[in-house]
Amino acid sequence: MSHQFKRLSHSIYECKYHIVFCPKYRYRIFKEDIAEYTRQQIYSLCKQKEQIEVLELNIQPDHVHLVVSIAPKYAIAEFMGYLKGKLAIRLFQQYEHLGKRYWGRHFWSRGYCVSTIGLDEDKIRTYVKWQEAQEKQAELAQQRLFD
Repeated sequence: MSHQFKRLSHSIYECKYHIVFCPKYRYRIFKEDIAEYTRQQIYSLCKQKEQIEVLELNIQPDHVHLVVSIAPKYAIAEFMGYLKGKLAIRLFQQYEHLGKRYWGRHFWSRGYCVSTIGLDEDKIRTYVKWQEAQEKQAELAQQRLFD
């Protein structure tokens, strides 16, 4: 187990979080091109902020898993407001049909789940990858039923 401390001008830190957030009504909209666009935009938005690094990202049809390293100068609530707000705007611009489903332009459910990652980092990252593999297996099994 090696710690990868990062530096700010007057501190060193290792702040990693597992965050899960869902679209309103938990609609299963993250499929194919919408999922890929969402993935690209999350990476893009995180790069725009200094000292924020995406470690793992898994987009399920009805929720997003994000493992991220965030400098202590950012509050998690501030970061999530930024990420969900900008991401919703970009999704509505790219996919106009989402505006009909999410009237009032409220895309995300109000809350999110966040937990700190300490010694369990490997377990959490493995879980995020495992869940993605499970979803792919389920899709393949479903396709075989209909073929």
